[in-house]
Amino acid sequence: MANIVIVGTQWGDEGKGKIVDLLAEYADIVVRFQGGNNAGHTMVVDGEEFISHLVPSGILQGKTCVIGNGMVVDPEVLISEIDYLIEKGIDVSPERLKISEKAHLIMPYHKKLDAAKEEASRKQRIGTTGRGIGPCYEDKASRRGIRFIGLLDAGGFAEKVRTAAEEKNFFLTQFYSSDAVSADEIISSYGGYRDRLAPYVTDISVFIDRGVREGRQVLFEGAQGTHLDIDHGTYPYVTSSNTVSGNACCGTGMGPKQITDVTGIAKAYTTRVGQGPFPTELFDETGEQIQKKGAEFGATTGRRRRCGWIDTVILRNAVRLNSLTGFAITKLDVLGGLEEIKICTAYKYQGKPISEFPADLNVLSRCEPVYESLPGWREDISNIRRFEDLPENTKNFLKRIEALTETPVDIVSVGPGRNETIVMKNPFAG
Repeated sequence: MANIVIVGTQWGDEGKGKIVDLLAEYADIVVRFQGGNNAGHTMVVDGEEFISHLVPSGILQGKTCVIGNGMVVDPEVLISEIDYLIEKGIDVSPERLKISEKAHLIMPYHKKLDAAKEEASRKQRIGTTGRGIGPCYEDKASRRGIRFIGLLDAGGFAEKVRTAAEEKNFFLTQFYSSDAVSADEIISSYGGYRDRLAPYVTDISVFIDRGVREGRQVLFEGAQGTHLDIDHGTYPYVTSSNTVSGNACCGTGMGPKQITDVTGIAKAYTTRVGQGPFPTELFDETGEQIQKKGAEFGATTGRRRRCGWIDTVILRNAVRLNSLTGFAITKLDVLGGLEEIKICTAYKYQGKPISEFPADLNVLSRCEPVYESLPGWREDISNIRRFEDLPENTKNFLKRIEALTETPVDIVSVGPGRNETIVMKNPFAG
């Protein structure tokens, strides 16, 4: 029996959705443990593209999927996503999808506050998606949040909304000069959401534990990436939750001894959306080529992603923070056609080498990448399904990543489709 955690190792957008979709075939339960609809997973199955923001991508495999207590959920978005999947012929019944009773609700005032804060901080934007994720996590931390279990109590919910709206409207109108929200409208609309979602709500800690005791295998799906973690990322240019593998336990109510493997997803290059330092970012024609060929636009926001060479300093950081047992390298095909490929092996700050990822952004923003150059390849690798059949230069690139991170590359993605993958080791196979 195996229980696997999937995490991003860079700044998100690493292609976790495809790998989760691939490995979900071997799992019985797929669990999302943090974040909200500020993350999007794009999967291509039989040539058809599916995009999910809240529902774990294992739903496409007919697996039981779980929205963990570590998530913050916009019920309107969730219902729209459920309807979208149903229209695509996917079973998203309460037997197939479970929502933690402890997951927190994103409210209309969270979204308004998110937009107002970002607008007020134009000179120092974080690059938030404006979905209300941060303000919802703020309320959770300050013990003012509303959970799904609270939504089920109609009377108590209405009281909490009126209290919250009074406070939020003060900030919206007096501090941000924005419009107020209507408590009555929120209570009415969320009453409809309650009726629709109540059958999905349960104690997911008990549900997952029962499944593990019965020998069912669990796949834990993270959102964003390690370096957007609220504690360990490039703070304050981070998301509002813990993205590292340890939160798979906190965000679901499963004990750590049940985790058997942690697979880190990394692009064959590096991308970042929004603000924040990015040592290997490219501003030349190569960066443009990677951006265009890789179709680097956010699945949630549509924002253009910044592109750069692969950075093993941040990958080594991710190995340590997540206890990675293996890598899945995605979008390897995008690098095809480049005469030279660079790997960042270290940083240089004020003339001195740095091998570990610095926490001080003033230092990080002044770090210069130390590159190692490898010859590229011109062959089309999208039809290759065995590591041995890859061009020698491609294999050397992957082997160098393994050597620099001291972590094996177990899976390689050579195209967007589920079948366009080379699996050297399946973590569910032991």
